[in-house]
Amino acid sequence: MEEKAIKRLYYSIAEVSRITGLKPYVLRYWETEFRELRPAKNRAGNRIYRKSDIRLIFTIKRLLYHEKYTIEGARQKLQWIKKNNDPQMSLSLYEAKSLDLIDELRQMLSELTEVLDDLHRGVAQSG
Repeated sequence: MEEKAIKRLYYSIAEVSRITGLKPYVLRYWETEFRELRPAKNRAGNRIYRKSDIRLIFTIKRLLYHEKYTIEGARQKLQWIKKNNDPQMSLSLYEAKSLDLIDELRQMLSELTEVLDDLHRGVAQSG
């Protein structure tokens, strides 16, 4: 079931920025780096993103930020994903957003573990 906040046909760059947690300049930059990401423009020239564009953005974000691919590596992996009909390209927006949240939580927990390990080592060395 789709989340209320992401049920429309088209989304502005500001809405996509809020949904994905990415700055608008990052979204615009990715358009220059990933040929698959080409949102349409309305009569006023503003970008209008479809759900498929947002799913693609979540996939690119995962490849770059969480799986640590380079831009070129992410391009190649994206081609492989599309060629092999990988299931992550057919996720609902709600599922894609949920996976993104899980990735971010996993990263924060990893960073917290490092901080706690450093504190534990500091206490052990001084005690």
